[in-house]
Amino acid sequence: MTQPLATPRLPAELAPLIDHTLLKPHASEAELRRYCAEALEHRFCSVCVNPVNVALVAALLRGSGVKTCSVVGFPLGATPPAIKAAETAQAVRDGADEIDMVINIGALRDGKLDLVRADIAAVRAACSGKVLKVIIETCLLDDEQKRAACRLSAEAGADYVKTSTGFSTGGATVADIALMRDAVGGKLGVKASGGVRTWDAALALIAAGATRIGASSGVALVGGAPNGTSGGAQAASGSY
Repeated sequence: MTQPLATPRLPAELAPLIDHTLLKPHASEAELRRYCAEALEHRFCSVCVNPVNVALVAALLRGSGVKTCSVVGFPLGATPPAIKAAETAQAVRDGADEIDMVINIGALRDGKLDLVRADIAAVRAACSGKVLKVIIETCLLDDEQKRAACRLSAEAGADYVKTSTGFSTGGATVADIALMRDAVGGKLGVKASGGVRTWDAALALIAAGATRIGASSGVALVGGAPNGTSGGAQAASGSY
């Protein structure tokens, strides 16, 4: 979804916008299985995991309609385009439906825009036909750099721009989502991630222009609805 959305009023309206996310390096198989079971129960959009866990998650979700999402170049973005492309190709072979890549943040800050565009394009070529989201790590950029990252993502063929890894100095903000939505117009989706832990926070980000929410606390998000059934359960552990 690329266009602004109506504000969800029910858990079932928010759930399809959530990438249920487990990216901590010590995630166990039991936790991965639990996240997949939660995604199936609540009908989240995807389960987002590290590349080593893609095959298991894809097998657990196969045929359900819940997608498997893999991060690439995560969390620093500081690997060459060819390595990111190879990592992407492996994730797709293992069953990934969506790829969330981290850009070369240092190159963007240095104004090396052609390099950043080529970095994104290499991953785009490696996941043709799959959804590509580009993590720009907004907390490390000024507004001009954020807009440049959004423009380069569109030029390289991405489907979404995404705020954050959740592993840096800050996460999604309403101001950054509004800026990113303005930068991409209706051409790309906008994913808010990093520190989204409550129903009200998710709705504020959607009102600002987000069309996808990445969170480790997907169950708490839907449970926090005014008429939710989970009573505002505590967020799952993790910084995402």
